[in-house]
Amino acid sequence: MGSGQKRRKRDTGLSKEKQDTLFVGSLEKGARVLGAFNERHSTLGLTEIAALTGLDKSAVQRLTNTLHQIGYLNKDPESRRYRPSLKFLELGNAYLWSDPLVQLAMPKMIELGRKLGERVNVARLDGHEIVYIIRIPTQLTSFGAMIAGRRLPALTTSSGRAMIACLDEGERKEAVETWPIVALTPKTTLDRKKIAAAIEDAAACGYGLTQNQNILNEIGIAAPILAADGRPMATVQCSISSLKWSIERVRKEIAPHLIEVANSIHLARRG
Repeated sequence: MGSGQKRRKRDTGLSKEKQDTLFVGSLEKGARVLGAFNERHSTLGLTEIAALTGLDKSAVQRLTNTLHQIGYLNKDPESRRYRPSLKFLELGNAYLWSDPLVQLAMPKMIELGRKLGERVNVARLDGHEIVYIIRIPTQLTSFGAMIAGRRLPALTTSSGRAMIACLDEGERKEAVETWPIVALTPKTTLDRKKIAAAIEDAAACGYGLTQNQNILNEIGIAAPILAADGRPMATVQCSISSLKWSIERVRKEIAPHLIEVANSIHLARRG
């Protein structure tokens, strides 16, 4: 079992030894129900929620009814299936207002998107995945690539590789050896030695670079935003069509702009 799997196990099924007197088990179960909904599971029935959460169906029935009554889940009266309500959006809004990086980076990212004419993003590392917290689309951007909050495996993304490259040697080695790899395209790299080499390249050149890893014909490039202690806290990332751009041109014409913006955010936070 990888470290990410262990982390999820701790998050969703704390042992009695780990629990303290302040831990509310019913709240944790309710959060598990809310966490079952995502881009692949936008509407769910009781049986599906039970399977996704590991809870028994009677508990799921009570929890979903409660979440429906307090406004977090909508229920279709005919199919009796649930879907997230607008209160989910309020939670996302609360996060965006609470993260100072979002407010600091947003105007810089809007300007970067205008300058490059390409889709740009800011991503944070969360466990073994990256999460997009800012997404500046173009007219041709697909709906899924516009939505903040989307998660992807760190090892197969330019943002993940850029941030892993900034970790110390032991952490970097653990990430490469244990974090999960999900093949999202036929060309996703599954060879961990090749991923390790790509991360070392990212450490040397100052940015992560991927091609065809999560979307076919897409090049991803990302520069790390560093905290004052040198730890990676996010990335400035750009996604480009390989039908329009070559790797060499991306390195020459896109990378310097990403590094410049990432460094400006770092300096502004330190100042």
